[in-house]
Amino acid sequence: MNLNDVISSAGDGLWTWGVLPILLPLGIYFTIRSGVVQFRLIPEMFRVLTNKTPRDENGKPQSVSAFQAFTISTASRVGVGNIAGVGTAIAVGGAGSIFWMWLMAFIGCASSFVESSLGQLFKIRDKDGFRGGPAYYMQHGLKARWLGIIFAIILIICFPFAVSSVQANTISATASGSFGHEIEWIPFAVGIILAVLTALVIFGGLRRIAQVSQALVPLMALIYVLVGLIIVGMNIERLPEVFTSIFTQAFGFNEVVGAALGMIIMTGVKRGMFSNEAGLGSAPNVSSTAAVTHPVKQGLVQALGVYVDTFLMCSVTAFIILISTPDLAGATKGIVLTQDAFINNFGAWSNILLVIIIFLLGFSSILGLYYYGETNIDFISPNKHLLAAYRVGVVISTFFASIVSASTVWDAADGVMGIMALVNLAAIGLLSGIAFKLLRDYTEQRKQGRDPVFTRDRLPGVTGIQCWEDEHSVVGEVATAHQKNK
Repeated sequence: MNLNDVISSAGDGLWTWGVLPILLPLGIYFTIRSGVVQFRLIPEMFRVLTNKTPRDENGKPQSVSAFQAFTISTASRVGVGNIAGVGTAIAVGGAGSIFWMWLMAFIGCASSFVESSLGQLFKIRDKDGFRGGPAYYMQHGLKARWLGIIFAIILIICFPFAVSSVQANTISATASGSFGHEIEWIPFAVGIILAVLTALVIFGGLRRIAQVSQALVPLMALIYVLVGLIIVGMNIERLPEVFTSIFTQAFGFNEVVGAALGMIIMTGVKRGMFSNEAGLGSAPNVSSTAAVTHPVKQGLVQALGVYVDTFLMCSVTAFIILISTPDLAGATKGIVLTQDAFINNFGAWSNILLVIIIFLLGFSSILGLYYYGETNIDFISPNKHLLAAYRVGVVISTFFASIVSASTVWDAADGVMGIMALVNLAAIGLLSGIAFKLLRDYTEQRKQGRDPVFTRDRLPGVTGIQCWEDEHSVVGEVATAHQKNK
């Protein structure tokens, strides 16, 4: 058994016997306990998305807005996982894996709501506004800084290195597939270009990361969705057949790729969580930076982000592939299925379009995932030398990820992500009662016709809350000074 087989086997075992038995029951519990918040409050998700940002005593926004936090987290979610990841799911588990991806996204919305609400509640102030995430609600909510440090270390390994490696590897694979696998220097050239561009941005600080990401992601995501809808429109007569295959193969009937039911389910779950990150503990690192008047608002916004990622972006990819490739026997994992679909519908020139889309989506995700790591580096230690070493490590791993095999990168990312999910799920399971109290407070205020405002005195007995001192400081009528939390 080679190294790839060992990594793959270990990752599958972790998800089968570790993550799934916790992820699914906990997501169902959150769904029931919250009164199916992910469906019941869909209109509210859109309403709070455009809420005005509370301002400080100088009239400036206290931090990023709810919408900005939504776009930043979406930038990290929407990457090659929506394209190559869905292709891998279909190649391994057939069309039925898409059903389980959809189902887990719906259930996962409740987990995303809980973790992002908790991230907002236990956030801290810094010189730029706010920051927080799982490491912070583990320290302040569970009173377990040691667990926060463990989570931070796993996240740093998982996102800026393992998951970013998937982004870089897919960009390289797409370029090689478009210009010819026989040109052996292409992966090296892609690796060098990505490493240089990554260094230029991340060494420029967080402001440059935000500027580049916000400029790249919305346009490329829109282009990809429009192209996908055009392909679906060109093959609209096959759409009923596609839906039929998704639902029938989900339960092991006529599985065209020969996958067993367990493999179909597991593939859909893993690829779905890889894409939308619901319950994984990543999105709270961004959602905690938002200035809002109630923690639940970011819980709702980030739940909406799961819908956008899976039910929009991933579904477009699934329809593109399944409409264009009726025979999945022997299908190749990764980006190849999507490439073939583009060529079959638009001709060879469309390969270049896909390369551009993948490059910009993947590169912006690398930057967003780097940001996750930097915030957790700061949680562990503010040492500047540690941050510099981390930045150099990210640049180096971006290069090497471009030249290694795709299976090694995907399997390694799956394994690390499974460990990270277990730590975060345990934490939000223990703290979920607080999240539901927040939801109850929010809905009661809405019933009174108010735009909900939270203050720490509304949760008597809950300690460790660093912000939310009083209503004036929350809504910005009399703002508190933002001092860096040391």
